[in-house]
Amino acid sequence: MQPKVYVAGRAAKPIVIDGKLDEWDGAPWSDPFVDIEGDLKPNPPYETRFKMLWDDEHLYIGAWLEEPCVWATLTEHDSIVFHDNDFEVFIDPDGDTCNYFEIEINALGTVFDLFLVKPYREGGPALHGWDCKGLRTAVWVDGRLNDPTTIDRGWSVEMAIPFASLDGTPPPRIGDQWRINFSRVEWHIDAIDGKIVKKPNVPEENWVWTPQGAIDMHMPERWGFLQFGP
Repeated sequence: MQPKVYVAGRAAKPIVIDGKLDEWDGAPWSDPFVDIEGDLKPNPPYETRFKMLWDDEHLYIGAWLEEPCVWATLTEHDSIVFHDNDFEVFIDPDGDTCNYFEIEINALGTVFDLFLVKPYREGGPALHGWDCKGLRTAVWVDGRLNDPTTIDRGWSVEMAIPFASLDGTPPPRIGDQWRINFSRVEWHIDAIDGKIVKKPNVPEENWVWTPQGAIDMHMPERWGFLQFGP
């Protein structure tokens, strides 16, 4: 599988992080997400796409997640956010498959940020105590969160990730490439007595930008590329 490449242009001005994706003119949408296993599985039923821009201080990420029933439960920072439906970013600036960063967010705006010394298959560890200092995020729901009586359009995410927070990573220059990938975790849910609950004993779906060929996001050598453009 050929890794995908996204060329991010420089932002004309800092993005206002409010979750609404209304300041991204000129930034192209990514390809729609596919199943994490690629062609082994059908395409997801709901669309997920992202955009990226950058300036001297931040990488900006905006994402749209189509979702007829927007749902989230976790509210505490560094909860295991993928136990809800979520959106995830994985960044390995030097592409050596070690010392990479992961940021997850749910539709309540709850963030789980962590640092991986090396992939789990090589022993990790995952450092949950790492914080992306100065990270700004926002979520906007086009519908009614946690209301099974409505049909929603989906939810959107904006992030401003400070380059200075990425533990010694030098700020990028035009033409630089980083390894990056994006994931969306989607659980199968039901409405019972007016509440949204997960279907028991049904595994989650994993939808990604660049397919991994296996149900494992922690193979940085299979991620795509972010290229910093003018």
